[in-house]
Amino acid sequence: MEIDLDVIRRYCLKKEGKISEEFPFDEYTLVFKVKGKIFILIRTNTHPVTINLKCEPERAIELREQYPSVEPGYHMNKKHWNTVTLDGSIPPKEIFAMIDHSYDLVAKTTRLSPRKQPAKKKSR
Repeated sequence: MEIDLDVIRRYCLKKEGKISEEFPFDEYTLVFKVKGKIFILIRTNTHPVTINLKCEPERAIELREQYPSVEPGYHMNKKHWNTVTLDGSIPPKEIFAMIDHSYDLVAKTTRLSPRKQPAKKKSR
């Protein structure tokens, strides 16, 4: 499956909680929020498409070292945000994991009601 703007958009809209979709900065930067807090920014006027995702600082560095298409967040706090270029060099499963991680970080800080909290992964 190719990861493009429509795939990312549909994936974000399926997230739990009050998800909003808007263009608060300009007509090219699509933003998805959970309970009013940004978890992904998508630059719709670039080819390939780029996305900004929140990330724990240590993981952000690991991803930048692992994938050349992951860089410090463009116009964001570079410690906590990555810009990911969707050029096909990162497996779709990893892109979705990055989106989930960003959503989880933001959702955790926005205090969703217990029913709306993302399911925690069970470890064995």
